[in-house]
Amino acid sequence: MPKRSDSDQKKSAVSPPERRGELLAIAARAFAEQGYNATTVRKIADAAGMLAGSLYYHFDSKESMLDEILSGFLDELWARYDAVLGAGLGPRETLEALVTESFREIDRHLDAVAIYQKESRHLGDRPRFAYLAASQQKFEKAWLGTLERGVAAEVFRADLDVRLTYRFVRDTVWVAASWYRPGGRHSPEEIARQYLSMVLEGIALRGS
Repeated sequence: MPKRSDSDQKKSAVSPPERRGELLAIAARAFAEQGYNATTVRKIADAAGMLAGSLYYHFDSKESMLDEILSGFLDELWARYDAVLGAGLGPRETLEALVTESFREIDRHLDAVAIYQKESRHLGDRPRFAYLAASQQKFEKAWLGTLERGVAAEVFRADLDVRLTYRFVRDTVWVAASWYRPGGRHSPEEIARQYLSMVLEGIALRGS
């Protein structure tokens, strides 16, 4: 194993879990901004102020870092989605809660969302990342099921193609990761409220 510098030893000795989290955040930012393939271990180490070999004290590979970033994001997303889906809400309230939780996750895991959007298609052939396709299927089932339930309950319009509606709502929400910045003018909850108002009520004044 590569020898670690004294500064790296001190940092890991003080709080290894915290240092590990810091390194994952640094790697996530690099992957999101530069792309996974273009980001080397040396670039991550330089950004962290440590020797490249010292990263292997915390992670066995760059792929392991990517895996932990994406799986951590999706695990939290599904914990929150499953709580919404299991709460027994009506279809409109379920949709509202799913949109709100989505914006909260964009706020918490902006870099992971960007990585997922850029890299998931290329990672699909790797057995280690098989959970990405499974998560996408589960995601589609949850959102389509909510919309279909709303149409059946006459809460949502039946004249709209439900799959097209799903794609519109999905893309409208998650494309926000391309411009959203944490700590901005609007909270995730306020952005969700305005998005839901536009999606559910439209932007034209009544009678116009």
